[in-house]
Amino acid sequence: MHLPASPTRHRISGKTRLIALLGSPVSHSKSPGMQNGCFEALGLDFAYLAFDVPLEKAASAVEALRVLNVRGANVTMPLKRAVCPFLDRLSPAAEMAGAVNTIVNDNGVLTGHITDGIGYTLSLEDAGIDIAGKVMTIAGIGGASTAVAIQAAMQGVADITLFNQRDAFFDAGHDLVEMLQGRLGCKARLYDLADVAQLRASMARSHIFVNGTPVGMEATLGQSVVPDAAYFHPGLIVSDLIYVPEHTALLKMAQAAGCKTVSGLGMQLFQGVEAFRLWTGRDMPVDLARSLLRA
Repeated sequence: MHLPASPTRHRISGKTRLIALLGSPVSHSKSPGMQNGCFEALGLDFAYLAFDVPLEKAASAVEALRVLNVRGANVTMPLKRAVCPFLDRLSPAAEMAGAVNTIVNDNGVLTGHITDGIGYTLSLEDAGIDIAGKVMTIAGIGGASTAVAIQAAMQGVADITLFNQRDAFFDAGHDLVEMLQGRLGCKARLYDLADVAQLRASMARSHIFVNGTPVGMEATLGQSVVPDAAYFHPGLIVSDLIYVPEHTALLKMAQAAGCKTVSGLGMQLFQGVEAFRLWTGRDMPVDLARSLLRA
């Protein structure tokens, strides 16, 4: 029987190395298309596949990486923290964050990295923004926001004000503040997100504002974590970690107020760029990756 030719030039062989995406759900992820397209463009013999792994299978998933000699993995929710105890090493940023989103397998030694933060700072660099010495306000202290705060402090941001609802994460925010100040020498403080007067005052003195909350996506589509346009000033850079939709209500409001904006698609792109480098030792073709991510 004649089989149709593969639509791509890359052929899986006995030497092809696997890279996995672990988490649940993962069927919506754009990472397989982006990573596989870039592997093919550079002639690299890797294949990137997504595996739906529930929280209770975290240890088994890490053991599978060893047994199958998988080159590495991306890790998404709900496994970012859960896999850490089963890895051999953590990068400094991952150790401080207590979470990983990338694993590299070097001859059976598994090292966990967190590339969300560097993905964010690279997205600002791509937009021509230098963060050294800047003052930053971050709404939200979840995993991605924590990674952003740590990486920003590591790269010289001088002052970070964090806001969060008084939920289960709030107390952990005090630990993050202590870490930013004690280990990284960055001025830091934490406030209740409901304190809108404090939020407005913090934004007024900031160079960069980051939305790391889910406000603006899914059930809150069309809403903004910032109450109104009066909170913005023309010199403020406004960024969102949400990338679906790419142009959130927050960013539209900020643009109308004369602010420079950076969408969450940049962080999604550049966290993948950094992971690609860790796995392959090569630079990802960024323009191609950007187009694949948007496709």
